[in-house]
Amino acid sequence: MDLYLCIGQSNMAGRAPIELQDQDSIPNVFLFTGTENKPWEKGANPLNKYSTIRKDLKMQKTGPSYGFAKEMAQAMPNQKIGLIVNAKGGTSIEEWEPGKTFYNEAISQVKKAMKDGVLKGVIWHQGEANSRKYKQYMPKITALIEAVRKDLNVPNLPFVAGQLSPDKPLRNNFNAMILELPNTVKNTGVVTTENTSTIDKTHFDSASQRLLGKRYAIEMLKLISEK
Repeated sequence: MDLYLCIGQSNMAGRAPIELQDQDSIPNVFLFTGTENKPWEKGANPLNKYSTIRKDLKMQKTGPSYGFAKEMAQAMPNQKIGLIVNAKGGTSIEEWEPGKTFYNEAISQVKKAMKDGVLKGVIWHQGEANSRKYKQYMPKITALIEAVRKDLNVPNLPFVAGQLSPDKPLRNNFNAMILELPNTVKNTGVVTTENTSTIDKTHFDSASQRLLGKRYAIEMLKLISEK
């Protein structure tokens, strides 16, 4: 299997309603459960259900990982895809620092999943908790990417980050800053959030999550082909 790690805060966990078109499982896509007797199941929403750090199960809805997996599966119809989704709402990048619980949990889940496949990339959506401190963000995300690559022994692992919803103008500086990631760290990409909308000025609605998922896949496919 080609494995993808999906981590971050609430938008990655998914807060958008699971609409009818998002209720099916995706052919050739599997979700890591973390259990020994049945480590994988068909990939279906909510995909953050097996996160070892998540909030209440009923809060987990549609995030970008569903649209991402759907697009990846369409691009590579003969390839099985495995998702490791381990996000938690409300978390700051400081809580994801290498060595801290959220980071350690994500690495642990991936190592278990790697018995059945090869890690191909990471998609990351986080930043709402750090939007006011955007000037300190780049060194922290750089350290995170470098640590993931080192700890999982994948030196040029593709890593795609996302912009925040522009519904609140105070996020504009963050969104401008994160665009510099590919110039700062090799083999990274950024998903932009133009033409998206939210349910509450923070959490993307279902249509926007589908769009973002597709954009994550397009960026990931680009990085994989360049690699």
